[in-house]
Amino acid sequence: MNSLRGIHELLSWVIIIGNGVAGLWALLAHQVPKIRHQSLWWVTAFAQIAIAVQVSIGVGLMVKENIDTPQFHLFYGFVAFITVGIAYSYRQSLRQYQYLLYGGSGLFLMGLGIRAMFLGGA
Repeated sequence: MNSLRGIHELLSWVIIIGNGVAGLWALLAHQVPKIRHQSLWWVTAFAQIAIAVQVSIGVGLMVKENIDTPQFHLFYGFVAFITVGIAYSYRQSLRQYQYLLYGGSGLFLMGLGIRAMFLGGA
């Protein structure tokens, strides 16, 4: 189980750094069309998919090791998971503001990751 804990901790950094980089890149891309590149969407997708993996591993750790996780740690993980879905669902209706949408949501997800990490848990 220690390896799952290690993966959970490592993924928290991937989520924080990945969403921070993707969010800043998207916000800059809104202003500077020259830096709009397909790679932005790959980085964004990777950082957001990491959240689903993180939540799954966290739930698995809680169940397997019967861990009493702080409620706000769970709350921030749940909100991050839902935020990814909401941002994805608005991508077509906010097409002209897609860089702002993903920039703001990326930074929001980074913040949720930081808060969840500070609260600990697994």
